[in-house]
Amino acid sequence: MRKRHFLSALATLALAGHMGHAFAQDTFKIGMVLPMTGPFASTGKQLEAAARLYMAQNGDSVAGKKVQLIVKDDTGAPDVTKRIAQELVINEKVQVLAGFGLTPLAMATAPVATQSKTPLVVMAAATSSITEASPYIIRTSFTVPQVVTTLADWATKNNIKKVVTLVTDYAPGVDSEKYFNERFIANGGQVIESLRVPLRSPDFAPFLQKVRDAKPDALFTFVPSGVGSALMKQFAERGLDKAGIRMIAEGSVTDDDILNGMGDVALGVVTAHHYSASHNSALNRQFVEAFGKANNGMRPNFMAVGAYDGMRVIYEAAKKTKGTGGEALLQAMKGQVFESPRGPIMIDAQTRDVVHNVYVRRVEKVNGQLWNQEIQTVTDVKDPGKAR
Repeated sequence: MRKRHFLSALATLALAGHMGHAFAQDTFKIGMVLPMTGPFASTGKQLEAAARLYMAQNGDSVAGKKVQLIVKDDTGAPDVTKRIAQELVINEKVQVLAGFGLTPLAMATAPVATQSKTPLVVMAAATSSITEASPYIIRTSFTVPQVVTTLADWATKNNIKKVVTLVTDYAPGVDSEKYFNERFIANGGQVIESLRVPLRSPDFAPFLQKVRDAKPDALFTFVPSGVGSALMKQFAERGLDKAGIRMIAEGSVTDDDILNGMGDVALGVVTAHHYSASHNSALNRQFVEAFGKANNGMRPNFMAVGAYDGMRVIYEAAKKTKGTGGEALLQAMKGQVFESPRGPIMIDAQTRDVVHNVYVRRVEKVNGQLWNQEIQTVTDVKDPGKAR
C-alpha cells in the first residue's frame, strides 16, 4: 500500500515537473529588479512604466512565446537585490535579469548572472566598471564618464576656469568627480576643492557653504536621480546663484521627471546627458506622448529611456534565438544598432556597453514649463572608462 502511494506521488511530481517545463517552454520570462519603495522609488517607477509601455506597444509575445515581466522590489538594498535575483533565476527560471536602479545593486547581482549564465540588462546604473563585473552584463543606460567628460570640454570653452566639485559619495559620484576633474584639468582648468556628500539622507547646506566661500566660477555636481530638487533648493537658499556661481552638472541633477518642481532657480543650469524629454525627433515626441498618456501625464526621464531601449534589446535578441536564453541570447544582444527616443544607439559587441550621442543641455522655460534644451550634440560617444 505504502509503495503504491509512493509511486503515485512520484508520478504526480513527474507530471507536475513536465507541465512546469512545458509551461516554461511557452513563456519568456524577464525578471525586473527595481527599487520600488524607499528613497529611490522614483527610479523604479520610471523603469517599470517604460518597460510596460514597450510591451503595450510591441505585444506580450516574442518568438511565439508569452512574455512574462516579473517585477520585484529590492528597496534599494544590495543584499535584497542579490537574493531576489537568485530566486528569479532558480525558482522562476527567468531568461533575463533586468533593471538595477543603482550601481551597488547591479554589482551585487553580477555573480548571479555569471554563475547562472543569465544575461543581465542594466537599464539605469551608470558606473563605468559595471560591465566588467560579469561577461553576461549588457548596458542600455549610459556611463557617467561619457557625459561628464563632454561637460568638462564644454565648460573650458565657455569661460569656466575654476570649479568646486560636489558629488554623492558612491561609485557614480566618484566616477563623476574623477573623470570630470581629469578632463577639466587637462583642458587647463583648476579644481579648487572636491567635496563628497553621503548617499543616504544628504544635507547639502554645509557643503554648499564651503562652495560659496571658495568663490569658484562654477559648481560641478552629481547627485542620483530624484535628489536634484533638494540640492537646487539649498543652492538657492545659500545664495550661490546670487553670488554669481554657476551650476554645471551631470544630467541626473536636472532630471526631466522633477525639473518643473524645481522652479526658476534651475533656469540656466547647464548639464550633459544622453537623453532629454525635449529631444527633437519624431520618435521621441511619440515616446513622450505615449508615456504621459499611460502614466497620468508623467514626463519620462533618462531612466525611462534606458528601460524602453533595454526591452527593445531583449525582444530583438529573443526573436533571433527563438526565445531561448543563456549564451545565445547574450550574443544576440551584442552589436545591436537602432534608433531610440534618445537618438542613434549601439550596443558595443566588445564592451557590451552603450554607444550613443551626448547632449549639452540648458534649462529653459518653454510654454510655461522647464525643459532641458539641447544646445550641443557630441555624436557616437564611447565610454572613456573603457579606453584605459
